[in-house]
Amino acid sequence: MTAALFRSRLKTPQLLCFYQGVRETSRGLGARLSDADATPQSMPDASPSKWHLAHTTWFFEKMVLVPFLPDYRCFDETYNFLFNSYYNSIGARQPRPKRGLITRPSLDDVYRYREHVDAGIARLLEKSAPDAATELIELGCHHEQQHQELLLTDILHLFAQNPLRPAYKSAEPLAVEPDGADALQFLPLPGGLIEAGHDGEGFSFDCEGPWHKTFIEPFRLADRLVTNREWIEFIADGGYRNPLLWLSEGWAKTQAEGWSTPLYWDDRGEANYWTMTLRGAQPVDPAAPVTHISYFEADAFATWAGRRLPTEFEWEYAARDVAQTGNLLDSERLRPRPAPKPTNGLRQMYGDVWEWTRSAFSPYPRFRTADGAVGEYNGKFMCGQFVLRGGSCVTPASHIRATYRNFFPPDARWQFSGLRLAEDA
Repeated sequence: MTAALFRSRLKTPQLLCFYQGVRETSRGLGARLSDADATPQSMPDASPSKWHLAHTTWFFEKMVLVPFLPDYRCFDETYNFLFNSYYNSIGARQPRPKRGLITRPSLDDVYRYREHVDAGIARLLEKSAPDAATELIELGCHHEQQHQELLLTDILHLFAQNPLRPAYKSAEPLAVEPDGADALQFLPLPGGLIEAGHDGEGFSFDCEGPWHKTFIEPFRLADRLVTNREWIEFIADGGYRNPLLWLSEGWAKTQAEGWSTPLYWDDRGEANYWTMTLRGAQPVDPAAPVTHISYFEADAFATWAGRRLPTEFEWEYAARDVAQTGNLLDSERLRPRPAPKPTNGLRQMYGDVWEWTRSAFSPYPRFRTADGAVGEYNGKFMCGQFVLRGGSCVTPASHIRATYRNFFPPDARWQFSGLRLAEDA
């Protein structure tokens, strides 16, 4: 078995179309960048755009073409060291904090590498590739979609360090809702013994299964995301200065780092907040969801509000009958937007911001890793991380689903991460 635990269901023509579409999307995201933009690394947790474009290509070359296409010749043997991410079973690699030192190959060379590998994948699929190969190709497509989101979050962090505050996309001001968001409503959900996890229909990552039963108490869930206006009230009420609101580790972190606002916010006096976005510096939209906050901040806000964060199973239970549409990458807005008008149902469950849950990223009952190198994909990260649900404004629409489990350390802030409140019934 190779990647069978990742559950592929696409036939060869569909798979080739999916592959080509994903690769074209990545090329389009990179088209806005110069070689200079694509090379630096702004912090150890981020990666250069050039590295994202090359690493996703390396995955297809190393995991698929080398073992399954007999006459395939690697584009450049040194790339196996440069663009391996964390696959210890494959061999040595460039240390993650030093990816920004890879000034060569150039961005043009990386695009030539991508074309070389694309040609190899096309040849492999023309030859009735075995199931093990097609499973890995589909996994590689979803892996590349993850890196499309990472490319955008990382280029935002890089541009935010530039004193010129350059815009990734045209910098025209975005419309701000003058009336603000409507009042928060909490919708009751009965809970009980529920079925959670992926059911095996269509693709999923290994960590989304197995499908299993779990019990949740009755609860109430906010009908929309927490807004910037509500976050400004938290700031004004001393939220960042009150240790009683914070987890111990979170309070130590906010003191050590001097947190007083979400990441990228700039207080220009009299609570006139601006923020760095993929469209350059913009005024904070009071009605839009707050973003670029850590789990620690989300938990502190929930405590301040007299509520809590939902568990990941509460979130999945609530989302299972909600249409999987929203402000995702395909909208090209690249920034969270205010909630639509109330509909007596849940809003913003998909897109805008990843929603922190209070659940640790841990294995489901009967979970096991896949054989081979892809077994290092998710399982080894099931320690010290928290689960986020729902996708963000830079998540590809075809990449998200109700069972999708994103995960980050509790102090991570550079992702498009926000929160939705819950309370016990």
